[in-house]
Amino acid sequence: MNTPSTYSPDLAVPASKRVFGARDLFSLWFSLGIGLMVLQTGALLAPGLGLAFGLLAIALGTAVGVLLLAAVGVIGSDTGLASMAAIKLSLGNHGASLPAVLNLLQLIGWGAFEIIVMRDAASLLAARAFGEESIWTQPLLWTLLFGGLATLLAVTGPLTFVRQILRKWGIWLLLAACVWLTWNLFAKADLAALWAQRGDGSLPFALGFDIAIAMPLSWLPLIADYSRFGKRAGSVFTGTALGFFIGNLWLMGLGVAYTLAFAPSGEVNALLLALAGAGLGIPLLLILLDESENAFADIHSAAVSSGTLLKLKVEHLALAIGAVCTLIACFAPLAQYQNFLLLIGSVFAPLFGVVLVDHFILRRRATISMPHALRWSALLAWAGGVATYHLLANFYPELGATLPALILAGVLQFVLGSLGSAKAVTA
Repeated sequence: MNTPSTYSPDLAVPASKRVFGARDLFSLWFSLGIGLMVLQTGALLAPGLGLAFGLLAIALGTAVGVLLLAAVGVIGSDTGLASMAAIKLSLGNHGASLPAVLNLLQLIGWGAFEIIVMRDAASLLAARAFGEESIWTQPLLWTLLFGGLATLLAVTGPLTFVRQILRKWGIWLLLAACVWLTWNLFAKADLAALWAQRGDGSLPFALGFDIAIAMPLSWLPLIADYSRFGKRAGSVFTGTALGFFIGNLWLMGLGVAYTLAFAPSGEVNALLLALAGAGLGIPLLLILLDESENAFADIHSAAVSSGTLLKLKVEHLALAIGAVCTLIACFAPLAQYQNFLLLIGSVFAPLFGVVLVDHFILRRRATISMPHALRWSALLAWAGGVATYHLLANFYPELGATLPALILAGVLQFVLGSLGSAKAVTA
């Protein structure tokens, strides 16, 4: 019998294995909405938008993003399939191979990047605690430690991680860290003055919205890997939407406020230095420990995604991919690779515009047998969305690109899919 950690991504999870309720998914997605990268994203918005408009961009972008994220999560609970397997219903068995490869590449990169972020934060905390010359400040030590931890979590699988770690103690440590950082902000910062202070205008509001919505949308290719274990669609939607919205809004908002209040210099790692000095660095340490869960999600979903192509056990693939991510973090400079990751990420927003329309409108949540041929109408709609994204990003960045590309791809899928269905009926 397959265990939850090894269940084939190409097979629907049986009802007996669908045990996640709203609380489980809230714990998972609240935790995924919190992290050092979320804080750093908020820091990006701070100079250009200021506190008031920065928080507005975060609230709007996160709200729209989590509605789309939770809707894709429902696809996982409806079908019982992992993300890349569920995409086969929309693109065809062969058409889903390209998204699976792109998803594998981006997840390996993001997994390595998460390890690097954890390494840098841990080295900074160690230097403050033990001095610059201590062995505990060595980057290689922390790279191997966090890479090994994330790989171990990925091998154990989502059910073990969520039930045995997050629900029992992980989420409470996160809440404690967030509450303390919030109290410290209200106690030491002049929030009224920060609220009245406007940004320097270097970042258009639409672009700030685009950055904020990108956080929940970056999880679209992963969410069904976990929501396929959900009991009911309503619980999946509610737990996912509330968990990620609260976590992401809270931490990204703290990133904006802490940057403006305590790290206005704009220097590299200025925000991390400010956080390290708050509460003896303990809240940052707790968030740092949670960051391993983000790397877990990247490595586990990379294994699931590659499992749809290679037909190997998920835990074996997780072990190999975790080792690759750790090696990249040890030796490879990621400055150029991050641009590549952003380029790959631009294909997934329009892709899920296609998938959402196909599942909820054209198929009305029905699970059909997977077509082996390419579904050209869906591929054309996807291509149209990708082209729109890059056109707007290159020539009209002030308008934002993510949401228009997703909407246009969905509209094209509806039109082309409806025409295809009409032709099939008349034939």
